[in-house]
Amino acid sequence: MAERNKKALGRGLDSIFGQDVSQFLDEIQSNGREAPGRREIEVAVSEIRPNPYQPRKEFDEKALNELADSIKLHGIFTPLLVRKSVRGYELITGERRLRAARIAGLTTVPAISVDFTEEQMMEISILENVQREDLNPIEEASAYESLISRLGYTQEKLAQRVGKSREYCANMLRLLKLPADVQDMVTSRRLTMGHVRPLLALKDENEMYDAALHVLKNKMSVREVEAYVRELNGGKKKHVRRERVKDPWIRDLEYRLSGKLGTKVEVTGKALSVSYSSTDDLNRILELLGCLEEQES
Repeated sequence: MAERNKKALGRGLDSIFGQDVSQFLDEIQSNGREAPGRREIEVAVSEIRPNPYQPRKEFDEKALNELADSIKLHGIFTPLLVRKSVRGYELITGERRLRAARIAGLTTVPAISVDFTEEQMMEISILENVQREDLNPIEEASAYESLISRLGYTQEKLAQRVGKSREYCANMLRLLKLPADVQDMVTSRRLTMGHVRPLLALKDENEMYDAALHVLKNKMSVREVEAYVRELNGGKKKHVRRERVKDPWIRDLEYRLSGKLGTKVEVTGKALSVSYSSTDDLNRILELLGCLEEQES
């Protein structure tokens, strides 16, 4: 009976969080059992308080209004996830739906109430947002830092949890070393992550900020920013023979493809290279890619 309830819960949570969330949710729930105190309820909008661990700070007003129009016509299909508190409920996931419900004039919303601990609430909220991939780079980096500082994640565990390579996570976390004003330029989309990454090579925050203003004023491309930073650092550095560092996003792609195919994969220039050790290994890879012709019986 307990096993059947657990499977039913897993399907319900998949519909709330997405396909990959049940895995980490099972791990954080005590003894791997179903979520404690799970109840399907209807909650007054006025009784729901925002999630203090919500990593997303920017919400697209146009998208919220479109969601509100949909809610007016069809209602809310996916319940919010909440936790009972001393006064009303604390929101765990579903802030976009809650905001849109307020715009639509709803007084109550469907919800699932679960007795999660503070740590579970934080982990679910952050990971759910990261897996949806709708955070801006600074929000994503801050979410990663919260999992490390508040929940004691190592970078290896962080990479495993969010489905990225360790190098990708490390590069995202480095963005938090930028001055707050430069981070705001990324959040407001005046500069991209490609523009600000080279600035991290400068010696202090004042120089990073001044360089960011220069980049904005001159509408520089990413390549121009890289050249500008080299110039600020004294032009061409003494050549130390070393392998050229790849873009972390290319390395992350290689990491994902290697895991998918079970072999080394390299992306260089405009070429993709897949290694194999034998004819059998090549056939295995071709079969994974659906490239082997079926043999007639």
